[in-house]
Amino acid sequence: MKWTIIGYWGAYPEQGGATSAYLLEKGGFTCLIDCGSGAVSKIPAYKNIMDLNAVILSHYHNDHIADVGVLQYSWLVQNSIQQTDHVLPIYGHLRDREAFEKLSHQYTKGIAYEPDQPLEIGPFQFRFLETVHPAPCYGMRISEGEKVIVYTADTSYKEDWVAFSEGADLLITDCNFYEGQDASKAGHMNSRQGAEIAAKAGVKELVLSHLPHHGEITKLPEEARAYFKGPVHLAHEGFVWAK
Repeated sequence: MKWTIIGYWGAYPEQGGATSAYLLEKGGFTCLIDCGSGAVSKIPAYKNIMDLNAVILSHYHNDHIADVGVLQYSWLVQNSIQQTDHVLPIYGHLRDREAFEKLSHQYTKGIAYEPDQPLEIGPFQFRFLETVHPAPCYGMRISEGEKVIVYTADTSYKEDWVAFSEGADLLITDCNFYEGQDASKAGHMNSRQGAEIAAKAGVKELVLSHLPHHGEITKLPEEARAYFKGPVHLAHEGFVWAK
């Protein structure tokens, strides 16, 4: 199982960057997890845009879906150029029906997932946990039978994350604030909270993502290492975890 970071900024992309977007791959199957601003311009460095097999969205805030429309047009244009009619499935929840309906286009099809039920996409099984966020949002526990990745998406701290993340090989946490800052009102977490989840859940590695637009972000993993003794990575474009 391979996880590649495409975009990792919170709210908006810094110069040359992108907001939340990740590639999940195994055995020739590629799933895009969230599709934030700037994602479509970054994906071709890692994968042909037409080689995507599926997209799955945690929620409908623009920093996680801004490039869905751009992706839809890329598939329209490429299908025309290549004289094909491939359709890309885009999975989303139904708690914002207007946003969900926009997932369907000429060459994309919106498919609803049920957050209380496992979802099979290619070789992957997804389980969901509702996050604490201003909009309905779902974190994901992803397995292909051997390894486990947990992606919190956007969330304030809640104790349920510990059981949900238990024993994961990789945990990608929301880290939009620094240690000591109150992230809860914004629906996010700080560096200490993500690290404490990792420690309590006994995960093997931690990635801090959805990064803030203020302060010195290199301090975030330093703060986290005071509470989690395993490997801590600061998200950056092109980061690859493959096991």
